[in-house]
Amino acid sequence: MRPAATAARVFVSLCVLAAVGTTVTEAASDAPATAPAALATFTVTSSIVPSERLLDGTVEAIHQATLSAQTAGRIAAIDFDVDDRVAVGTVIVRIRSTEQVAGLTQAQAALKEATAREAEAQANYRRISDMYQRKVVARATFDEATTARDAAVARLDAARAGLDSAREGVAYTEIRTPYAGVVTRKLTQVGESVAPGTPLMVVASLDALRVVAEVPQSVVAQVRKAREAVVYVDGRRVEAAGLTLYPSARPETNTFGIRVDLPRDASGLAPGMFVKVGLVTGESDLLLVPRSALVERSEMRAVYVVAPDGRVSLRQVRLGRPRGESIEILAGLVSGETIAVNPAAAAARIRQQAVAHD
Repeated sequence: MRPAATAARVFVSLCVLAAVGTTVTEAASDAPATAPAALATFTVTSSIVPSERLLDGTVEAIHQATLSAQTAGRIAAIDFDVDDRVAVGTVIVRIRSTEQVAGLTQAQAALKEATAREAEAQANYRRISDMYQRKVVARATFDEATTARDAAVARLDAARAGLDSAREGVAYTEIRTPYAGVVTRKLTQVGESVAPGTPLMVVASLDALRVVAEVPQSVVAQVRKAREAVVYVDGRRVEAAGLTLYPSARPETNTFGIRVDLPRDASGLAPGMFVKVGLVTGESDLLLVPRSALVERSEMRAVYVVAPDGRVSLRQVRLGRPRGESIEILAGLVSGETIAVNPAAAAARIRQQAVAHD
C-alpha cells in the first residue's frame, strides 16, 4: 500500500474515532448538563526565523591522536582495548625494554665515572694553580691542568646528556595517553615488532566533538556572513557552539570545508555518526506551533483546530523542521487560526460535541 493512501486511511479512521461518543447511560442522560472546561489554545501566527541550508555532516572528536612507537622493539603488553576509557597519562602499550634499560645502566655508570674524573681534574687544577702562583711550576704545566679540567667538565656534561637520553629511551617503551578519552582503534598485537613511527592505538576525547561538512560555493558567502549553525540528530536540534569555515575551496569538489563545534553537554553523539547540519543563510517567514499540540498516528501528523464558535476538529498538517519547543508547519494551517495545545483535552471536547449532537 502506498504511504499516501496509508496516511489518508489513518486520518479518516482517527476522525471517525474522535467523532464517536461514549455510550451514554440512562442515568447520565437524566443528569444536568455541565459546561465543558475551557481549552488551552494557541493562535497560529507567522514568525521571522532563520532560513537554513541542510547539509550532510559527520561527527568527529576535536582531540584525537594516533599513538605511535618512538623506539624499536617488540610489543610486551597491551593494557587496554577498543571502547576502554583511559585517564590522561595512562600507559596503554608497553614495549620490551631490555636494551633501553641496559643503555640506561651504562649511562648511569658513565656519569659516575665522569663525575669522579671531573672532581679529580678540579683538585689537580687547584693544586697546580697554587704552585704556579708561587712560581714553583712552569706555565706549560699550569696550561695542561687547565685543559684537563675543562675536558673533564665537558665529559661530565656529555655524560649527563647521555643519561637524559637513556632515560628518555626507557620512557619511550611505555606509550601513554596525551589526554583522557576512549580507545577507538587498536592497530597492533602483543608480540609484534615495531619501529619508530609504527601506529599502535588511536585515542579520542569525547568531551569535545564537532561536525565536519562541505559547503557549496553558491551559499558560502551567506554562511560566512551569518556564522550560525545547528545540528539535527534523532529529531533533536543542537545549537552549535561555534564554527570554522575554510578560506579556500577544495579543487576536486569546489566546496568549502566547515567545522561546527558542538556544546560539551550535547548527549547521544559519538565520532563517526551521520547528522544533518543546518547553516543559516538568511531569514524566512514561517508558521510555528508548539510540538505538544501535534497528534502523531503512524504516518499521519495532525492538530486539533478550534473554530470561532468553539467547535473542535482534527486537521492533517505537513511538518517542517523542529525549532526548539516548536515545529514548522508547511501546509494545513494559515496564520490567525487557533489550535488546541492539549490533544487529549481536544479529543474529549470532540466526544462531548458528538454526544450533544445526538
